[in-house]
Amino acid sequence: MAAAAGTGFRSEGGSGRERFDIWRDLIGRSRPSEVICAGTDDFEAQMRRLELGPVTLLRSSFPSARFRQTETRARRLDPQVYHLTLLLDGAMAQTCGSDTTTTLAPGDLNLVHNAQPFDLRSFGAPAADRRERRVQALGVDFPMALLPLPPHQLRDVLGRSIPGREGTSALLSAFLVGLDRQAAVLRPAEAVRLGTVVVDLVAALLAQAVDAVAALPEEARRRALVGNIRAFIRRNLHDPELSPSMVAAAHHISVSYVHRVFTQQSGGETVAAWIRGLRLENARRDLADPALYGMPIHDVAARWGIHRASEFSRAFRAAYGLSPSEHRHQSLTGRTGE
Repeated sequence: MAAAAGTGFRSEGGSGRERFDIWRDLIGRSRPSEVICAGTDDFEAQMRRLELGPVTLLRSSFPSARFRQTETRARRLDPQVYHLTLLLDGAMAQTCGSDTTTTLAPGDLNLVHNAQPFDLRSFGAPAADRRERRVQALGVDFPMALLPLPPHQLRDVLGRSIPGREGTSALLSAFLVGLDRQAAVLRPAEAVRLGTVVVDLVAALLAQAVDAVAALPEEARRRALVGNIRAFIRRNLHDPELSPSMVAAAHHISVSYVHRVFTQQSGGETVAAWIRGLRLENARRDLADPALYGMPIHDVAARWGIHRASEFSRAFRAAYGLSPSEHRHQSLTGRTGE
Protein backbone atom coordinates (compact mmCIF):
# COMPACT_ATOMS: atom_id res chain seq x y z
CA MET A 1 0.00 0.00 0.00
CA ALA A 2 1.53 3.29 -1.08
CA ALA A 3 1.65 5.93 1.62
CA ALA A 4 0.72 9.55 1.11
CA ALA A 5 3.49 11.83 -0.08
CA GLY A 6 5.58 13.10 2.81
CA THR A 7 9.09 14.07 3.81
CA GLY A 8 10.84 14.15 7.13
CA PHE A 9 13.85 15.69 8.82
CA ARG A 10 15.66 14.50 11.90
CA SER A 11 18.80 16.28 13.06
CA GLU A 12 21.44 13.58 12.72
CA GLY A 13 24.99 13.97 11.48
CA GLY A 14 26.86 17.11 10.50
CA SER A 15 27.50 20.08 12.72
CA GLY A 16 24.81 21.80 14.75
CA ARG A 17 24.99 24.81 12.44
CA GLU A 18 24.54 22.61 9.36
CA ARG A 19 21.52 20.93 10.94
CA PHE A 20 20.03 24.32 11.78
CA ASP A 21 20.50 25.55 8.20
CA ILE A 22 18.77 22.46 6.77
CA TRP A 23 15.86 22.75 9.20
CA ARG A 24 15.49 26.50 8.57
CA ASP A 25 15.42 25.90 4.79
CA LEU A 26 12.76 23.21 5.16
CA ILE A 27 10.60 25.52 7.29
CA GLY A 28 11.09 28.29 4.75
CA ARG A 29 9.61 26.25 1.90
CA SER A 30 6.13 26.88 3.22
CA ARG A 31 6.66 29.46 5.99
CA PRO A 32 9.41 31.81 4.82
CA SER A 33 10.78 34.06 7.56
CA GLU A 34 13.96 35.05 9.33
CA VAL A 35 14.74 32.41 11.95
CA ILE A 36 16.90 33.17 14.98
CA CYS A 37 17.93 30.45 17.40
CA ALA A 38 20.54 30.61 20.14
CA GLY A 39 22.98 27.77 20.59
CA THR A 40 23.05 26.43 17.03
CA ASP A 41 26.34 24.63 17.74
CA ASP A 42 24.39 21.70 19.18
CA PHE A 43 21.08 22.32 17.36
CA GLU A 44 18.58 19.45 17.25
CA ALA A 45 15.13 19.42 15.65
CA GLN A 46 12.63 17.13 13.95
CA MET A 47 10.06 17.85 11.28
CA ARG A 48 7.60 15.77 9.28
CA ARG A 49 5.78 17.13 6.24
CA LEU A 50 2.65 15.42 4.89
CA GLU A 51 1.00 16.42 1.62
CA LEU A 52 -2.82 16.27 1.67
CA GLY A 53 -3.47 17.44 -1.87
CA PRO A 54 -3.12 21.25 -1.81
CA VAL A 55 -3.03 21.14 2.00
CA THR A 56 0.25 20.57 3.88
CA LEU A 57 0.53 19.23 7.44
CA LEU A 58 3.76 19.97 9.32
CA ARG A 59 4.79 18.30 12.58
CA SER A 60 7.76 20.02 14.20
CA SER A 61 9.85 19.79 17.36
CA PHE A 62 12.55 22.40 17.92
CA PRO A 63 14.28 24.47 20.62
CA SER A 64 13.24 28.00 21.57
CA ALA A 65 13.44 30.25 18.50
CA ARG A 66 12.30 33.53 17.01
CA PHE A 67 10.59 33.89 13.61
CA ARG A 68 10.32 37.33 12.00
CA GLN A 69 8.65 38.56 8.84
CA THR A 70 9.12 42.25 8.03
CA GLU A 71 6.54 44.22 6.07
CA THR A 72 9.02 44.66 3.21
CA ARG A 73 9.68 40.92 2.95
CA ALA A 74 5.99 40.10 3.36
CA ARG A 75 5.05 42.28 0.38
CA ARG A 76 7.31 40.18 -1.85
CA LEU A 77 5.48 36.95 -1.03
CA ASP A 78 2.47 35.46 -2.73
CA PRO A 79 -0.37 36.47 -0.37
CA GLN A 80 -2.48 33.44 -1.19
CA VAL A 81 -1.62 31.02 1.63
CA TYR A 82 -3.04 30.64 5.15
CA HIS A 83 -0.92 29.21 7.95
CA LEU A 84 -2.69 27.54 10.88
CA THR A 85 -0.68 26.53 13.97
CA LEU A 86 -1.73 24.19 16.77
CA LEU A 87 0.67 24.51 19.69
CA LEU A 88 1.17 21.16 21.42
CA ASP A 89 3.85 22.03 23.96
CA GLY A 90 5.78 25.12 24.98
CA ALA A 91 4.59 28.71 24.59
CA MET A 92 4.42 31.36 21.87
CA ALA A 93 4.11 35.14 21.79
CA GLN A 94 3.20 36.69 18.46
CA THR A 95 2.85 40.26 17.27
CA CYS A 96 1.30 40.87 13.85
CA GLY A 97 2.16 44.24 12.35
CA SER A 98 1.73 46.93 14.99
CA ASP A 99 -0.99 45.05 16.89
CA THR A 100 -0.70 43.98 20.49
CA THR A 101 1.05 40.72 21.30
CA THR A 102 -0.95 37.50 21.44
CA THR A 103 0.21 34.61 23.60
CA LEU A 104 -0.43 30.93 22.85
CA ALA A 105 -0.47 28.09 25.36
CA PRO A 106 -0.58 24.35 24.57
CA GLY A 107 -3.89 23.56 22.85
CA ASP A 108 -4.30 27.02 21.31
CA LEU A 109 -4.73 27.64 17.58
CA ASN A 110 -3.53 30.59 15.52
CA LEU A 111 -4.16 31.65 11.91
CA VAL A 112 -2.08 34.05 9.78
CA HIS A 113 -1.49 34.52 6.06
CA ASN A 114 1.93 34.55 4.48
CA ALA A 115 1.84 38.23 3.41
CA GLN A 116 1.28 39.35 6.99
CA PRO A 117 4.30 40.79 8.86
CA PHE A 118 4.85 39.20 12.26
CA ASP A 119 7.29 38.63 15.07
CA LEU A 120 6.87 35.24 16.71
CA ARG A 121 8.83 34.13 19.75
CA SER A 122 8.55 30.47 20.73
CA PHE A 123 9.63 29.12 24.09
CA GLY A 124 10.30 25.44 24.66
CA ALA A 125 8.90 23.41 27.53
CA PRO A 126 11.17 21.17 29.64
CA ALA A 127 11.23 17.47 28.71
CA ALA A 128 12.15 14.71 31.14
CA ASP A 129 14.49 12.98 28.70
CA ARG A 130 16.25 16.10 27.39
CA ARG A 131 18.38 18.90 28.77
CA GLU A 132 17.04 21.33 26.19
CA ARG A 133 13.55 22.82 26.29
CA ARG A 134 11.40 22.01 23.26
CA VAL A 135 8.54 23.49 21.27
CA GLN A 136 6.08 20.99 19.79
CA ALA A 137 3.60 22.14 17.16
CA LEU A 138 1.43 21.09 14.24
CA GLY A 139 1.04 23.42 11.28
CA VAL A 140 -1.40 23.45 8.37
CA ASP A 141 -0.75 25.43 5.18
CA PHE A 142 -3.40 25.80 2.46
CA PRO A 143 -4.30 28.20 -0.37
CA MET A 144 -6.57 31.06 0.69
CA ALA A 145 -8.83 30.25 -2.27
CA LEU A 146 -9.88 26.99 -0.57
CA LEU A 147 -11.44 28.78 2.40
CA PRO A 148 -15.09 29.69 1.65
CA LEU A 149 -14.86 32.92 3.65
CA PRO A 150 -13.74 36.27 2.22
CA PRO A 151 -10.45 37.54 3.72
CA HIS A 152 -12.03 40.77 5.00
CA GLN A 153 -14.26 38.77 7.36
CA LEU A 154 -11.21 37.29 9.05
CA ARG A 155 -9.37 40.51 9.89
CA ASP A 156 -10.26 40.29 13.57
CA VAL A 157 -9.29 36.61 13.77
CA LEU A 158 -5.90 36.61 12.04
CA GLY A 159 -3.00 36.51 14.46
CA ARG A 160 -5.23 35.90 17.48
CA SER A 161 -5.19 33.00 19.89
CA ILE A 162 -8.10 30.59 19.42
CA PRO A 163 -8.63 28.13 22.31
CA GLY A 164 -8.71 24.59 20.98
CA ARG A 165 -10.23 22.73 23.90
CA GLU A 166 -13.97 22.63 23.17
CA GLY A 167 -16.48 22.59 20.34
CA THR A 168 -15.31 22.74 16.74
CA SER A 169 -11.81 23.86 17.74
CA ALA A 170 -11.38 20.72 19.87
CA LEU A 171 -12.58 18.55 16.99
CA LEU A 172 -10.16 20.25 14.60
CA SER A 173 -7.27 19.84 17.05
CA ALA A 174 -8.03 16.15 17.62
CA PHE A 175 -8.36 15.59 13.88
CA LEU A 176 -4.94 17.17 13.19
CA VAL A 177 -3.28 15.10 15.91
CA GLY A 178 -4.89 11.95 14.49
CA LEU A 179 -3.71 12.80 10.97
CA ASP A 180 -0.17 13.20 12.22
CA ARG A 181 -0.28 9.82 13.98
CA GLN A 182 -1.55 8.08 10.83
CA ALA A 183 0.80 9.88 8.42
CA ALA A 184 2.84 6.75 7.67
CA VAL A 185 -0.12 4.65 6.51
CA LEU A 186 -2.37 7.14 4.69
CA ARG A 187 -2.90 6.36 1.02
CA PRO A 188 -2.63 9.24 -1.50
CA ALA A 189 -6.36 9.19 -2.34
CA GLU A 190 -7.25 9.25 1.35
CA ALA A 191 -4.82 12.10 1.94
CA VAL A 192 -6.52 14.35 -0.63
CA ARG A 193 -9.96 13.74 0.89
CA LEU A 194 -8.65 14.35 4.40
CA GLY A 195 -7.12 17.63 3.27
CA THR A 196 -10.62 18.72 2.22
CA VAL A 197 -11.94 17.76 5.67
CA VAL A 198 -9.21 19.84 7.33
CA VAL A 199 -10.18 22.96 5.37
CA ASP A 200 -13.88 22.39 6.10
CA LEU A 201 -13.22 22.13 9.83
CA VAL A 202 -11.04 25.25 9.73
CA ALA A 203 -13.82 27.06 7.84
CA ALA A 204 -16.44 25.98 10.38
CA LEU A 205 -14.24 27.13 13.27
CA LEU A 206 -13.50 30.52 11.71
CA ALA A 207 -17.11 31.05 10.68
CA GLN A 208 -18.13 30.61 14.31
CA ALA A 209 -15.33 32.91 15.46
CA VAL A 210 -16.60 35.73 13.22
CA ASP A 211 -20.28 34.73 13.51
CA ALA A 212 -20.48 34.05 9.79
CA VAL A 213 -21.75 30.50 9.59
CA ALA A 214 -24.37 31.54 7.05
CA ALA A 215 -21.56 32.60 4.70
CA LEU A 216 -20.33 29.02 4.37
CA PRO A 217 -21.57 27.11 1.32
CA GLU A 218 -24.05 24.37 2.20
CA GLU A 219 -21.68 21.67 0.96
CA ALA A 220 -18.88 22.91 3.22
CA ARG A 221 -21.21 22.95 6.23
CA ARG A 222 -22.29 19.39 5.51
CA ARG A 223 -18.72 18.13 5.16
CA ALA A 224 -17.76 19.85 8.41
CA LEU A 225 -20.78 18.32 10.16
CA VAL A 226 -19.86 14.83 8.96
CA GLY A 227 -16.29 15.41 10.13
CA ASN A 228 -17.66 16.30 13.56
CA ILE A 229 -19.91 13.23 13.54
CA ARG A 230 -17.02 10.92 12.67
CA ALA A 231 -14.88 12.38 15.44
CA PHE A 232 -17.74 11.95 17.94
CA ILE A 233 -18.21 8.32 16.88
CA ARG A 234 -14.50 7.53 17.27
CA ARG A 235 -14.50 8.98 20.78
CA ASN A 236 -17.55 6.92 21.81
CA LEU A 237 -16.98 3.58 20.08
CA HIS A 238 -16.64 1.85 23.45
CA ASP A 239 -20.19 2.85 24.43
CA PRO A 240 -22.68 0.07 23.57
CA GLU A 241 -25.42 2.73 23.45
CA LEU A 242 -23.73 4.53 20.53
CA SER A 243 -26.30 4.82 17.74
CA PRO A 244 -27.59 7.26 15.11
CA SER A 245 -30.02 8.59 17.73
CA MET A 246 -27.19 9.30 20.17
CA VAL A 247 -25.21 11.01 17.38
CA ALA A 248 -28.21 13.16 16.44
CA ALA A 249 -28.86 14.22 20.04
CA ALA A 250 -25.20 15.16 20.56
CA HIS A 251 -25.27 17.42 17.49
CA HIS A 252 -28.76 18.85 18.11
CA ILE A 253 -30.14 17.63 14.76
CA SER A 254 -32.77 15.07 13.75
CA VAL A 255 -31.98 11.41 13.16
CA SER A 256 -33.28 11.68 9.60
CA TYR A 257 -30.91 14.56 8.87
CA VAL A 258 -27.98 12.60 10.34
CA HIS A 259 -28.82 9.70 8.02
CA ARG A 260 -29.23 11.92 4.99
CA VAL A 261 -26.12 14.06 5.33
CA PHE A 262 -23.85 11.20 6.44
CA THR A 263 -24.94 8.92 3.62
CA GLN A 264 -24.46 11.71 1.06
CA GLN A 265 -20.92 12.42 2.28
CA SER A 266 -19.92 8.75 2.73
CA GLY A 267 -20.67 7.24 -0.68
CA GLY A 268 -23.94 5.67 0.45
CA GLU A 269 -22.64 4.15 3.70
CA THR A 270 -24.99 4.61 6.66
CA VAL A 271 -24.05 5.82 10.13
CA ALA A 272 -24.83 2.42 11.67
CA ALA A 273 -22.74 0.62 9.05
CA TRP A 274 -19.80 2.96 9.64
CA ILE A 275 -20.00 2.43 13.40
CA ARG A 276 -20.13 -1.35 12.93
CA GLY A 277 -17.24 -1.36 10.45
CA LEU A 278 -15.07 0.80 12.70
CA ARG A 279 -15.76 -1.41 15.71
CA LEU A 280 -14.94 -4.57 13.77
CA GLU A 281 -11.73 -3.10 12.36
CA ASN A 282 -10.53 -2.06 15.81
CA ALA A 283 -11.37 -5.48 17.23
CA ARG A 284 -9.63 -7.15 14.28
CA ARG A 285 -6.49 -5.11 14.97
CA ASP A 286 -6.54 -5.97 18.68
CA LEU A 287 -6.99 -9.68 18.01
CA ALA A 288 -3.81 -9.61 15.93
CA ASP A 289 -1.85 -7.84 18.68
CA PRO A 290 0.48 -10.23 20.59
CA ALA A 291 0.32 -7.95 23.62
CA LEU A 292 -3.44 -8.68 23.90
CA TYR A 293 -3.22 -12.44 23.37
CA GLY A 294 -4.32 -13.14 26.94
CA MET A 295 -7.48 -11.04 26.62
CA PRO A 296 -10.59 -13.19 25.94
CA ILE A 297 -12.19 -12.58 22.57
CA HIS A 298 -15.46 -11.39 24.09
CA ASP A 299 -13.52 -8.79 26.12
CA VAL A 300 -11.83 -7.54 22.96
CA ALA A 301 -15.24 -7.10 21.36
CA ALA A 302 -16.68 -5.45 24.48
CA ARG A 303 -13.91 -2.82 24.63
CA TRP A 304 -15.22 -1.61 21.24
CA GLY A 305 -18.88 -1.58 22.26
CA ILE A 306 -19.96 -5.06 21.07
CA HIS A 307 -21.20 -7.00 24.09
CA ARG A 308 -22.97 -9.95 22.44
CA ALA A 309 -20.47 -12.67 21.55
CA SER A 310 -22.72 -14.33 18.96
CA GLU A 311 -23.40 -11.00 17.23
CA PHE A 312 -19.68 -10.23 17.13
CA SER A 313 -18.78 -13.63 15.71
CA ARG A 314 -21.41 -13.43 12.94
CA ALA A 315 -20.49 -9.89 11.95
CA PHE A 316 -16.76 -10.64 12.03
CA ARG A 317 -17.10 -13.70 9.80
CA ALA A 318 -19.33 -11.80 7.37
CA ALA A 319 -16.77 -8.98 7.14
CA TYR A 320 -13.52 -10.96 7.00
CA GLY A 321 -14.41 -14.52 5.99
CA LEU A 322 -13.22 -16.21 9.18
CA SER A 323 -14.11 -16.31 12.85
CA PRO A 324 -12.45 -14.05 15.45
CA SER A 325 -10.55 -17.02 16.93
CA GLU A 326 -9.37 -18.13 13.48
CA HIS A 327 -8.16 -14.62 12.71
CA ARG A 328 -6.29 -14.39 16.03
CA HIS A 329 -4.63 -17.78 15.52
CA GLN A 330 -3.74 -17.02 11.90
CA SER A 331 -2.33 -13.59 12.71
CA LEU A 332 -0.28 -14.61 15.74
CA THR A 333 1.13 -17.86 14.38
CA GLY A 334 2.02 -16.01 11.20
CA ARG A 335 3.98 -13.50 13.26
CA THR A 336 5.90 -16.19 15.15
CA GLY A 337 6.49 -18.40 12.17
CA GLU A 338 4.71 -21.42 13.72
